[in-house]
Amino acid sequence: MKLHTLGHREKTGYTTWGCMWEQGKCTENTEYALKNADGTPVLMQTRITAYWPDGSVKWTAHTADAAALDDEIEVLPVKKAVSAASCGVNGTCELDADQGNLLKVHAGALDVEISKESNHLFESASWQGKPFLKNAEPVLLLEQPMEWDGNSGKLTREYTSRIKEVSIEDKGAVQVTVKYVGYHEAKNGETRFPFVIRMKIGFNSKHLDFTHTFMYDGDEDKDFLKGLGIRFQVPQTGKVYNRHVKFMGDYGTFHESLANLLSWRPRVPQEIYAAQMAGEKLEPMGKDEETVNTVLRDMPFWSEYDFCQDSVSHFGIRKKIKADNCCYLDCLQGTKSEGGAAFGSENGSVMFSIRDFWEKYPSGYTFCDLTEDTAQATVWFWSPAAQAMDFRHYANRGYNQVYYEGYDYKGATPYGIACTNECSVTFSEEIIPTDTELSVFTENVKHPVQYAADPEFYHKMRAFGYWSLPSKENEMENWLEEQLDRAVEFYKNEVKQRNWYGMFNYGDFMHTYDKERHMWRYDMGGYAWDNTELVPTLWLWYAFMRSGREDIFELAEKLSRHASEVDVYHMGKYKGLGSRHNVRHWGCPCKEARIAMAAHHRFYYYMTGDRRLEDIFDELKDNEMTFLNKDPLGDFYDKNEMVYPSHARSGPDWSSLCANWMTQWERFHDGKYREKIEIGMTDIKNAPLKLVSGPDFEFDPKSVHLRYIGERAAGGTHLQICMGAPQVWMEMADLLEDEEWKRMMAEYGRFYYLPREQQLQESNGLIGEREFSLPFMAAAMGAYGAWYLKDEVLAERTWRHLLHALVHGGNHDGMKSVVLQSKGNQENLVEIPWISTNFAAQWCLNVIVVLEFIRESLPKTLEETDKLVEGMPENFFRKA
Repeated sequence: MKLHTLGHREKTGYTTWGCMWEQGKCTENTEYALKNADGTPVLMQTRITAYWPDGSVKWTAHTADAAALDDEIEVLPVKKAVSAASCGVNGTCELDADQGNLLKVHAGALDVEISKESNHLFESASWQGKPFLKNAEPVLLLEQPMEWDGNSGKLTREYTSRIKEVSIEDKGAVQVTVKYVGYHEAKNGETRFPFVIRMKIGFNSKHLDFTHTFMYDGDEDKDFLKGLGIRFQVPQTGKVYNRHVKFMGDYGTFHESLANLLSWRPRVPQEIYAAQMAGEKLEPMGKDEETVNTVLRDMPFWSEYDFCQDSVSHFGIRKKIKADNCCYLDCLQGTKSEGGAAFGSENGSVMFSIRDFWEKYPSGYTFCDLTEDTAQATVWFWSPAAQAMDFRHYANRGYNQVYYEGYDYKGATPYGIACTNECSVTFSEEIIPTDTELSVFTENVKHPVQYAADPEFYHKMRAFGYWSLPSKENEMENWLEEQLDRAVEFYKNEVKQRNWYGMFNYGDFMHTYDKERHMWRYDMGGYAWDNTELVPTLWLWYAFMRSGREDIFELAEKLSRHASEVDVYHMGKYKGLGSRHNVRHWGCPCKEARIAMAAHHRFYYYMTGDRRLEDIFDELKDNEMTFLNKDPLGDFYDKNEMVYPSHARSGPDWSSLCANWMTQWERFHDGKYREKIEIGMTDIKNAPLKLVSGPDFEFDPKSVHLRYIGERAAGGTHLQICMGAPQVWMEMADLLEDEEWKRMMAEYGRFYYLPREQQLQESNGLIGEREFSLPFMAAAMGAYGAWYLKDEVLAERTWRHLLHALVHGGNHDGMKSVVLQSKGNQENLVEIPWISTNFAAQWCLNVIVVLEFIRESLPKTLEETDKLVEGMPENFFRKA
């Protein structure tokens, strides 16, 4: 498999990417070799991430030193693995677990010692025998309201880490991954915020990379997040004037010494101060040394620096001396920092960087005890210098009809949501790194090297099912591709224009636009945050697969990271479910499997090997049992009249479970999960109208059987196929080689587009009042049906509904935006007045899929399209 880098990212650190293999080509015993474009072998390690139904290997994940790689590489199946020596590498990562409770990782010149009995992530990290970090530990601060003598106040409670489990996930030749599972504990024994932390150690790498995940298990009325991060101890040596700090600002860096040699009397020579500010190690002699020592006896030493990006548009740096009764001094105010930070002494320097530093504010650092032999560095994912995070809901009830919320009762709860953040630390032998070194390191953390194949390869392999490659052979193909590009550009720009940032928001989009206020409906219940409604995840990932564009990969990556964590419950009674779109990501009382399903994020996992998603997939594999706690249709049916204990619509509820089972089946080749899929498929095959039936069914989570209960579609028939079900079913049918299911999908697509009279006739009136609403959302199913049945009439109907959704009355503007002056707090506001993410995601996704099946039936010109859609009513979304 040939791959190339995304964009022009600096090739430093270790990188992991995925490879897909033809069914039957590779087995569990297959070895793999990595070569650069010129044929030079490169050492790498491999793990299997998915299997084909016949047990052969489907996906693998590979890790290698990015600095040794070309822009183009090739991974080859071989009979014998390539040795380190043949790749010019002197040694590999080794584990020494025979030291009692001490685990030693030897990675060339890097040694990391981990105690299985302490509550530290590691005891020490050393380079060529010299420690540069010690006693790393997770930290948590919670702010709690308090009353005292009739006055209200706030108490900040500090929690320390308690590590329950340490395990080695990867122990290959080039990288070791250590996984920690634990929680935070206060002095009174109260525990909060379970965590999962991963640390990556690369062979001969000075980088330690961390992925930090926490789950919220607090009391939302009193447990406000005040601080969250990882704290390190850093050995310091040498003179105070050879100790420096450096932070990246908007432009360049902020750089100081703890003792800046700029004085009034006696005056330190200017050249000494200039050398100090240039980062040179000072060794004054004679009279200069006497002058410097005199100055040092009579000046403050800045022992603590605090750096906080407290909003999307502001960061601040402040400092103080080592005295509790003294204030901070403001050093610098700025707008956006990329988050690189460093400090050092004659012992060397350490650099820190938080990925997406300003985008996931409030991030920051606290460096303290800088004048001592051991300094403390706290990397804050949530900086205590910012306002505490309030997890409470915005109202004490829901607003079902007026504000499009699930129900009128309050169903908001943050209990069980999660959030994942990433940071890295490295070090230098110099007393402070250069601006360039800090900038390159920070850029690598923010944009790590990523390899991918060409779209044509993934398309040939049918990676993740059916989707089309771009083509512009005629006017209509060109117009469609233009609208797809416009949609991506619009949302990419909206993230920036609307400041969709912050730890719990970054990655998500808003749901529906308000053209009168010229802003998204951020305060209107179900119209606010999108929470994967109508699968913008699938739209963006397919958009990347067909284009290979780095910017689309980043949009999809951030959406997957957010949606898989914040929008989903990872513990508690809703574990494995997610919250429907709302003002708060956890706000809607509708808790459903579709928001959490594995189908959203399989792309990211298989192409990057992201270990955190393995945790999430494990949470989802049996999440049907959560339907006993939350029936997705519990408010629509009388419990006393039910035979099975819960409900599942064939889509999106059962289809989402299928996505979870399919992912578990292919990850471990576990036939138990294939059987779960087939049980439900058989039940649907036995329904009177097969896949058209329902889509509401009773559901027994223990047996995973569906029970037909008649023709009723709670929320509308379109919900059956607008939440990713077609994409899941198509891939599932191919894996199972189930021709009956394929024909059922084809017949479903045909039936959806039949005239009403014919629907009633073919169903013998069984569908009753059921409407087949919002037909453009069924286009993928219609196109599949036209392709499978070779039905030209169905192909024409499919295109008519899909094209009419964006073409009406000779208007071909499509996704064209307009520019308004002095609106939406913008000098020049770019908006699409009628836009909703529901429409954008579904229309774009369906176009991408439909082109794969019935491209030849697409009208060739806009004039032909106008004739095709003539006489159809104005589109619902455009009117809205």
